[in-house]
Amino acid sequence: MKLKYLRGVATLKLETEKCIGCGMCVTVCPHAVFEVKARKAAVTDADLCMECGACANNCPVDAISVKKGVGCAQAVRNGFLRGTEPDCSCGDDGTCC
Repeated sequence: MKLKYLRGVATLKLETEKCIGCGMCVTVCPHAVFEVKARKAAVTDADLCMECGACANNCPVDAISVKKGVGCAQAVRNGFLRGTEPDCSCGDDGTCC
């Protein structure tokens, strides 16, 4: 079972014309949001994105952007699992993964 967040709210954007098909996004994404088809990355389901920013941080050509923490679905999930207020454990500089 794949955990989905709020539908249609992810800030994830992929500029396929910039993509070089390296597959780093596929490697670092914890929720399998990406796949590589025909030497280009593609988003499988944006609603799976938890906006951690790992894909954007690791894309060598800046083809991916995501506003880490906006709506921060990870924070909601962490809070639920811990029985606390939402907390995405982001660093002071706003980075997550």
